[in-house]
Order: sequence, then structure tokens, then C-alpha cells
Amino acid sequence: MTKQMQKKLRKQMAPYEKPNTMNSVWQLVNTTVPFFLLWFLAYQSLSISYVLTFAICMIAAGFLVRLFIIFHDCCHYSFFKNRLANKIFGTIAGILTLFPYSKWQHNHSVHHATSSNLDKRGTGDIWVLTVDEYLSAPPLTKFAYRMYRNPFVMFGLGPIYVFLIKNRFNRKNARLKERINTYITNISIVALVGLLGWTIGWEPFLIIQGTIFFISGSLGIWLFYVQHTFEDSYFEEDENWEYVKAAVEGSSYYKLPKPLQWLTGNIGFHHVHHLSPRIPNYKLEEAHNQTYLLQNVPTITLATSLKSLQFRLWDEQAKKFVGFKDLSKKKEKKSKVHIESEL
Repeated sequence: MTKQMQKKLRKQMAPYEKPNTMNSVWQLVNTTVPFFLLWFLAYQSLSISYVLTFAICMIAAGFLVRLFIIFHDCCHYSFFKNRLANKIFGTIAGILTLFPYSKWQHNHSVHHATSSNLDKRGTGDIWVLTVDEYLSAPPLTKFAYRMYRNPFVMFGLGPIYVFLIKNRFNRKNARLKERINTYITNISIVALVGLLGWTIGWEPFLIIQGTIFFISGSLGIWLFYVQHTFEDSYFEEDENWEYVKAAVEGSSYYKLPKPLQWLTGNIGFHHVHHLSPRIPNYKLEEAHNQTYLLQNVPTITLATSLKSLQFRLWDEQAKKFVGFKDLSKKKEKKSKVHIESEL
């Protein structure tokens, strides 16, 4: 993709960058009302069947993911025209999804500015090592990396650590306003949890909210993981890194069935989102469909996305993700070549 094409592509995103207040308000309504209704139905179903409760919680978890996308848009100032409205509703959505608005806004902005840049990893992204980095790493780092990349840890323990623990603390050098926002979020979460626990009882609360939290958290991390971890992704060192290429080639188009696309707030059009974070989620599909240059972007489906679980390391030479098994084969091949050259 030439520089001229990249500039043209960014200009083509401009018409979609203005939020529509009515659309935003309607999305708030059709997300929050069903979520709270489902929560109530899950509580009522406890006296009928735990299986029914679990089924309702699964659907409610989908709506909580959709609420997170609203939070996410507010962090980009793309959900409402007014910045204060974005901050107010973003903070409220952050309380319900366990994310401090200002802190996550900062980290996520860094993620957008450095995504797929090998020299600027470590903030708002998933831990990625290159093949050479892994091979030269000490045993303890290799063990930690393998544990981190284990699906049980990433999608099972990950939500518990990130949402319940990491999100409760401010980052280093955070400004006062950001710190205060985190404190407000934490206090509000404690108050809300205490109120519900006191009102309906701790056991029902933990069964319902715990189930919704775990399912939605795992789904959220999966979405973020698969949108940047696919075989022919894009990673470059800083001197060769290009923003548009990182957006279009380093972020996937996760083509989901329509119901799942709706529940996930169109975030499957992740390449469009990275190309222009100011586009509200309800305009991402239109921006993709109406832009000729985006019709051949990396596309994954529910079935093909499962292959991403195999990918562990970035191979700088082959320019693709590889698994630990591929690494073993590569080491064996190098060893054979070395022995043959000595003979």
C-alpha cells in the first residue's frame, strides 16, 4: 500500500467520524435495559433451575460486552459529540464493567498509537515476544511467557486479574484527575456490590454476577486477543512501522454472525476502528462496506479464529505468528543444518 493510498484511506474515514446523538442514546437504551432485565430474570430463575439461571447469565454477559463497547467508544470521545458526556457515561459504564475510565483511556490511547510496533510494546496490549527474544530469554521468563499464553490462564485467570485486581490500582505517574476517577470508580463498585449483596443476599448476587462477570470477561479478552493475534498479522520495528498498515494489516476483520456482531458492538471491524478511533461503533460496518480499499483486509471467522490459540510468538523473518511446536521444528532444522555443515 503506497503512501498516497494510505492518505486517501484515512481521508475516506472522515465522513463516518461524527457520532449521532439519537443513535447513541438508542444504543444505551437497547443495551442497558435488556441487561438489567436479564439480571432480574436471572435472580428470579434461581428458584426454578440453576441451568436456566446460567443460560440467562450467558445472554446477559453478551449485553455486558456490548456495554463495554459503549465504554470503549466514550474513551475515544466517539460516542457523544460532547466530551463531558463521554466522560460521564463512560465512567458509569466503567463502574458496571469494572474499568476505571481515565486510566483505561490513557492505556488504550497508547495501544492505538503503538499497536504492532515492536519497539513500543508493553502498554495496553497483549504480551508478545519474538522468536529471537524467546530463545534468548532466561528460563524464568520463558516459563512466565508460556504460562501467560496458556488459554486457561489468559481466558480463565486473566479476567479475574485484570478486572478485579489490576483495574483497581492507578498507574505510575497518573495525574490527579485520573487518580480521582479511579477512586470514584472503586468506591462506586464497592457501594453497588454492597447494596446488592445486602438487598438480595450474597449467595444469589455472587452466583449471578460472578457468572456474568466471568463469561463476559473471558469473551472480552478473547475479542482483544483474536483481533491482533492472527497468522499473517503486521509487526515492525519503529523505523519501518506505519500507522495505516498497522491498522489495516495488524488488526483483523472478525466476521461474526449478525447476532454476535450486534452484541459485540461491531468491534469485529477492528481494522476500521484502528484506522479511525473516532468512528462510533454503529458506523464501523458502513465505513468498511463503503470503502473499496478495505475489502481485502485480513478476515477471520468463528471457525478460523480458533487457530489463533496456536500462535505464541512473532517470527520476524517469516513475518507471521508461530506456535511453540513450530519453534521446536525450527530448532531441529537449524541443528541438522549445523551438523551437516560440520560433516
